[in-house]
Amino acid sequence: MDYRIQSPGQLSSHLRALRKTAGLSQQQLGALIGVGQTRIARIEADPSSISTDQLLSILSALGVQVILRTQDEAGKAVAAPKRSARARTGRRTPDEPW
Repeated sequence: MDYRIQSPGQLSSHLRALRKTAGLSQQQLGALIGVGQTRIARIEADPSSISTDQLLSILSALGVQVILRTQDEAGKAVAAPKRSARARTGRRTPDEPW
């Protein structure tokens, strides 16, 4: 399921809901990422206080991915351009020119 997040308040409620859906207490989630229960409570109350590293750790522990999408002028999501094999792997494929 996709969640559109446009404000810290929306992030706060989604983080809490995702944690509860995963069946985790704040203490259990904190233990998974190496912080205390009070830090998880502060993050859920004010997600603007979280570092990107901690946010990605929490989302990973909750089984959630971050996907960035561009939008067209009407605000509709646009598929990201396909990446070449070189961009994905860092290696040239046999059929790719130098």
